[in-house]
Amino acid sequence: MSVASSALAASLRRLYFTRFAFAFVWAALVIATASDLGPAAVALLVLYPLFDVAAAIVDARAAKATGSVLALYVNVAVSLLAAAGVAVTATSGIPGVLRVWGSWAIVSGLAQLAVGISRRRLGGQWPMILSGGLSVIAGTSFVLQAGRDGASLAAIGGYAVLGGVFFLVSALRLGTAAKKAALSAGTV
Repeated sequence: MSVASSALAASLRRLYFTRFAFAFVWAALVIATASDLGPAAVALLVLYPLFDVAAAIVDARAAKATGSVLALYVNVAVSLLAAAGVAVTATSGIPGVLRVWGSWAIVSGLAQLAVGISRRRLGGQWPMILSGGLSVIAGTSFVLQAGRDGASLAAIGGYAVLGGVFFLVSALRLGTAAKKAALSAGTV
């Protein structure tokens, strides 16, 4: 593992641990407020894509020296649109929010999939690849759920928990990959 790749792996590891913790706390709060679209629920629903924007910017800055960051910047733009879309559609009800959230999950999942595939050699990226693919599937289910009676926001909390688990597994795997690289280089 090169010095630039090692630095990226360390940065991603910290970022992924942060994303794991955020996802779990956020999901608990969303599930607690998911019964209606009150101010707390709307604020939380807007916050998640904004946190994703911040995380993608941190990721892109760390990754500039090691490869293309185009998919990360696409994710920034899509997440900003999602935050605005959720804020606007919240006035129309849960189905509108689920459609926006689902569309965002599909596009951001594709971006995550692309980034994970491009970073395969770094190690610890299979959870990110799987998470990106599952995000596309989950997003599709949110869009479909929006058309049904009794649509609920609770599933979005579960989506965040699962995403958080994938970030945790990836962070742990990045640590293992870095240790193996250090051992093979004789620096441990």
